[in-house]
Amino acid sequence: MSFDSPEQNAAFARKYKFNFPLLCDVDRKVGVAYGAADDAKSGNARRIGVIIGPDGKIKEYLPKVSAATFPQEALGKV
Repeated sequence: MSFDSPEQNAAFARKYKFNFPLLCDVDRKVGVAYGAADDAKSGNARRIGVIIGPDGKIKEYLPKVSAATFPQEALGKV
């Protein structure tokens, strides 16, 4: 999820040939709620990781992750 617009995220997904859409948080409500941003005026989000179980509950919260390695690490925890 990013603060970028749907158009920016779609272009990013095309560039990297993702086979899934990226989620947008343009009003930053989710970012603030999960601690990725201090307020809605924050320019960039912090790289956090949240593992959410099939029941919709947070299983793990990681306050700092690498964008390059976290996706694979998260898949290993599912």
